[in-house]
Amino acid sequence: MSTFLTEAQAKFLLNYISDGIQIVNSDGILIYCNRQAAMLDDINISESIGKHITEVYPSLIHEESTLLDVIESREMILNRDQTYRTYRGKLVTTINSTLPILDRGEIKGAVEISKNITEYKELSERYLDLQSQVREHDGGSRSSKASKHYYNFEDIITDNAEFNRVKTIAMKAARTDIPVLIYGETGTGKELLTQAIHNSSKRRSKHFIAQNCAALPSTLLEGILFGTTKGGFTGAVDRQGLFELADGGTLFLDEINSMPVELQAKLLRVLQDGKLRRIGDSKEIYVDVRIIAACNIDPNIALEKGLIRRDLYYRLNTVTLWIPKLSDRKEDIPLLTKYFISKYNNKLYRNIQGVSKEVEKLFLNYNWEGNVRELEHVIEGAINFVETTEIGLMDLPPNLRRFSSLNGVHLDHSNELEHSILSMFGSDNREIKDLKSILDDIEKVTIQHALRKCGGNVTKASKQLGVPRQTLQYKLKKYDLETIE
Repeated sequence: MSTFLTEAQAKFLLNYISDGIQIVNSDGILIYCNRQAAMLDDINISESIGKHITEVYPSLIHEESTLLDVIESREMILNRDQTYRTYRGKLVTTINSTLPILDRGEIKGAVEISKNITEYKELSERYLDLQSQVREHDGGSRSSKASKHYYNFEDIITDNAEFNRVKTIAMKAARTDIPVLIYGETGTGKELLTQAIHNSSKRRSKHFIAQNCAALPSTLLEGILFGTTKGGFTGAVDRQGLFELADGGTLFLDEINSMPVELQAKLLRVLQDGKLRRIGDSKEIYVDVRIIAACNIDPNIALEKGLIRRDLYYRLNTVTLWIPKLSDRKEDIPLLTKYFISKYNNKLYRNIQGVSKEVEKLFLNYNWEGNVRELEHVIEGAINFVETTEIGLMDLPPNLRRFSSLNGVHLDHSNELEHSILSMFGSDNREIKDLKSILDDIEKVTIQHALRKCGGNVTKASKQLGVPRQTLQYKLKKYDLETIE
């Protein structure tokens, strides 16, 4: 029976894996290094093969090498942070998973897979430094200028009975210090509701800090939340975490279902005892932080899948707020549409009066999978490009126009052509253009009318108009008309 891959084929494939891969023998001699590892570590593969791993990495001492650790212990190491300098002086942070290579119980070497998280680490540290600087600058409380960037309950626009019930419960919860768990799909306004709770609480003069638990690798998230101590791991420095920075205020943990379960145990301890330990430190630090957590999936499903610890869930579940998705509160769509038009009129110096009846009907029938955030982005995009005072169907993104075409969401345009042509002569019939301009306008309006009836489909519109498709394409270019094809 032949092997599936030759050694040359295996090495070729490993060179195109996005992670760095290195293999050492039982003596710590480097016997394989793929291209990604060489690029990450600034090493020359041909010059490094056959050298001891500490010779390849001069700044790495024996005790800090995960490869040598695994060779000695014969036990795998999973997802360990490592920060080191390459021989060119570049500071690199990786997450390493290192496994022993055993043959009938005898250690033959070790293989290490490294994921580069240097940029993540730098960004997270900048974020923490900025938070710390803000705290020091304002003496631990928010300035009145900063508070303008925070939402209050009056900023939550709704006529929906269920959402108004949620607001009422949230207002009551704001008077207390108990944890809150919020469930809502992406884009429903979880952080907006969280900020409103904070701004109506006794903690409103202190910091509100938000962290998305899915935005960072789990190993970095622990340091971001709880802080680090110099010597706690390779490259660690003394640094406050978000809990310390939010002391006295509110910490919002979004997508908590993405937080590693083992890290949730540490979070539970802070909730119960109000104390934490930085990574690598034996000293306990007391903090006074209110926790508001959010899930973007049903918490019951998260429990079933083991994404949330049951003890943490029951601790957070003191108050649970379920934000309905936009498609379940259609009465809010006209309100939000008006609000966002006003918002971007002011921001972009426009004077858009509203949306057409056609767009209004489309908005009410569309499913809005991105919820309120999607509606806002659609209106923002339309206001940037609309050439009239009203947002029409052709001003919307292609996916909404396609939805309109496929679902038959359109209005009766039987009189539209007549009204459009008459409007060319002026509202009081005093101003008449020259004949060529009038004929061009009539042709343009007729093509627009045909495109609307055909959902923007050029082939169908050309048949409706009785002209070759190539001719219609030329006219579309001439009048700068948009289609969905």
